[in-house]
Amino acid sequence: MVRVAVMGAGSWGTTLAKVFADAGNSVRLWVRRPELAATIRETHRNADYLPDIELPATIAPTTEPENALADADIVVLAVPSQTLRENLDAWSQHLPDDATVVSISKGVESSSLQRMSQVIADSGVDAERIAVLSGPNLAKEIALEQPAATVIACEDESRAQLVQAAVATNYLRPYTNTDVIGCEIGGACKNVIALACGIASGKGLGNNTLASLITRGLAEISRLGVELGADPRTFAGLAGLGDLVATCSSELSRNRTFGYRLGQGGTLEEAKAATNGQVAEGVISSDSVFRLAHQHNIDMPITHSVYGVCHRGVAVEEMIVALMGRSKKSE
Repeated sequence: MVRVAVMGAGSWGTTLAKVFADAGNSVRLWVRRPELAATIRETHRNADYLPDIELPATIAPTTEPENALADADIVVLAVPSQTLRENLDAWSQHLPDDATVVSISKGVESSSLQRMSQVIADSGVDAERIAVLSGPNLAKEIALEQPAATVIACEDESRAQLVQAAVATNYLRPYTNTDVIGCEIGGACKNVIALACGIASGKGLGNNTLASLITRGLAEISRLGVELGADPRTFAGLAGLGDLVATCSSELSRNRTFGYRLGQGGTLEEAKAATNGQVAEGVISSDSVFRLAHQHNIDMPITHSVYGVCHRGVAVEEMIVALMGRSKKSE
């Protein structure tokens, strides 16, 4: 039995707490709001994010970070990417010295253009202790115990295998690799492509359009990832193509839903209302990924177009015309 601290009780953090508990581990779940912690403790349900899912009674919710982190073997960081650094500043003194720290946040930090593993390293955690969990992992489907697979990437393969063993259940099959960069770039960029797919669907465009966006989206994600040092094979796997297809295709994807509303003619505020008052990660990532690509002179036309819609007031119709009017070239 492994001691696991899950720091964040959103839909994905809560789902992973369930998975680790179902796998037979000791799980403490850090919950920011006392009222939600009390609800989880008393009803074994997260009423805000997964109201229909019964959680294992062995999950111990707490509002005290030091209680959640005490003696943890695995620490899962389950807070939004843009708040990770702030939270780590508050938590770093309580992180156990040898714990494997697992990032499940998918994004590029706006202020620094750093990947999440780099943000974690800035807090004093050695790189070989940092793992990334990524893949076609829509939280609600996994919480419902529908079969899925995921990837745990870590420079230290033995630590990846530790997390793999701790998270394996009869409904979640984890794989390992050592390509942290590839898994993070795939996870951050797919949200932007999902916005584009949502926009296309909202405009009433069909499967040919979506398949084209997914395929060309994967090409531009791969270009950026390889430039940053990723293994190109990662983008053909679960953390690349797998995550991209799930996020671009499912109505459970907040990014796709957000884009769909934009495609129907909605404003950013109206799209936010359609996703329970939350801004999709891809909106933020379209800016940071666009700037990261520009910094490294990487052509990412779909990302550029989504950035224009979300941050420069470009009309959806203009976005489509611009993409279709690009110069002809070989694939």
